Amino acid sequence: MRVCLLASGSRGNSALIEADGSRLLIDAGLSGVETERRLSTIGLTGEDLHGILVTHEHHDHVGGIGPLARRYDLPVHLDRLTHASLPKLGKIKALHHFTVGETFSFQNLSISSFSTTHDAVNPVGFTIESSEGKIGFATDLGMSTRLVAEQLKQCRVLVLEANHDEKMLQDGPYPWDLKQRIRSRHGHLSNNESCSLLEEICWPGLEAIFLAHLSEENNCPTLAVESFRKVLGDCGLTAEIIVGQQRQASSCFNASAVMVSSI
Repeated sequence: MRVCLLASGSRGNSALIEADGSRLLIDAGLSGVETERRLSTIGLTGEDLHGILVTHEHHDHVGGIGPLARRYDLPVHLDRLTHASLPKLGKIKALHHFTVGETFSFQNLSISSFSTTHDAVNPVGFTIESSEGKIGFATDLGMSTRLVAEQLKQCRVLVLEANHDEKMLQDGPYPWDLKQRIRSRHGHLSNNESCSLLEEICWPGLEAIFLAHLSEENNCPTLAVESFRKVLGDCGLTAEIIVGQQRQASSCFNASAVMVSSI
């Protein structure tokens, strides 16, 4: 199992998920050229990919999907309403629609989609299950619902949004209407809100947490890591914390097949 955030932030988002021999991108918000460059830093090329999952239609998540899919003949899985909101996506040979809430198979993986709250047409998060364990992915959500928490339980690896520090956002340079959007139920999770979600879903088998979509203006990696480290300590866990970055790929979580049983 390997997980890496190729890019994370308001100017482009993409995550590599590798398990049971399958390599997927969740979102592709970088250009095709930049995606390939970042893949090369972790020893991969576009030819090593097997497919793309899409969370929602915002440009920082979908800007590179069409070129990548066409260049490498990659299947793209996305919600039908999300697809309808992407008139410039272009022709993709293997385009697969799913219904939000549906679980579908991809090679040896079981992929479940679930609704999130964000200012997009029909945004989703994902869990990916394999013989090597479960990976949970939930970014770009204004609030953590009971559904989100239930879906993310018993994950070996979590990718969680930690967009802003509430005080930094309040005192920062953004105009008031943008601050209100970010803080709304259809905006982005703060460090505190994401930590509250983590408190609900902590379990002994959690090995790594990726902090995603950190705002360069309204958050600080040190603040975010300290907040999450405290929650992990209170739960008696020592899971690895990896911060996503905008300008380069994050470090990767690499794991053997050995994992803690959920029983």
